[in-house]
Amino acid sequence: MAESAAQPATPTLPVTFRPTRTRVVLLGVGLAMFATITAIALLLENLSPGERISFVFTAVLLSSVLVLLSRPKVVADETGVTVVNLTNTRRLEWAQILRVNLRPGDPWVFLDLSDGTSLPALGIQPGIAKQQAIGDARALRALAETHGTGTGDH
Repeated sequence: MAESAAQPATPTLPVTFRPTRTRVVLLGVGLAMFATITAIALLLENLSPGERISFVFTAVLLSSVLVLLSRPKVVADETGVTVVNLTNTRRLEWAQILRVNLRPGDPWVFLDLSDGTSLPALGIQPGIAKQQAIGDARALRALAETHGTGTGDH
């Protein structure tokens, strides 16, 4: 992510970053898919009750995958950051975050941590809302620099 000449405004805490457009698309497709498969199960006359149940179960399973994919978010508050990815949640103190990275071609933000590891933060991803993701990454970077030990000149 290229540095801008002006420092981004630090958002008011608490703040939640999430890929809103991606989430809307995933949940919308999940709902439409569930409704369509369930309607087909109810409209087909030659299905047994067990087959109807299997159709609905399949619809629930497929929709659940899309709900899971829509789960990621990053929540920042006065004491730190909570990163919610697909299947796990991790709470970080501000001091643990050394740098917030969103380089060209990255699928999402990466947080460089004080223990030498890097944590993907899927809640900020350029997918179908690149400018929003860049703005969110800059805001999270400004928060990390303000509240933690991170600096922009690493």
